[in-house]
Amino acid sequence: MAKRPKPEFRSAALAEALERQDMAAVAFALRNDRMVVPLLKPGQRDKPTDTGEVWMYRQPETGRLALLLFSDAAHKPAALPPFIGLHDGLWLHTFLRTHGDDIEAVFFDIAGPHPMQASPAEILRVLDL
Repeated sequence: MAKRPKPEFRSAALAEALERQDMAAVAFALRNDRMVVPLLKPGQRDKPTDTGEVWMYRQPETGRLALLLFSDAAHKPAALPPFIGLHDGLWLHTFLRTHGDDIEAVFFDIAGPHPMQASPAEILRVLDL
């Protein structure tokens, strides 16, 4: 039985859009490519659609949540859980429709090299186009 190739945990399109700080390009990358998402636990290997539970940052002063997304697994800070998943724009749209009221902000590459922030409503707007 042939081994499946390991997925590449990066999105060149999202990285380029973040470098330009161009929300239209970020939207295009989110709709047409994947993003790296931190997880609390790994997905099950025998169920490729099970990608584990998404980890979010809870702000101590307000209790509000922030969703952290990355263009490259190398940009994920080591302090976050070690597990990651790859998700696409459809997943993000569904996730924000379900949990968006509890999320204050969506951060891209929060530790750099080109961080960007948007509200869940703004991300939903650009994914709805």
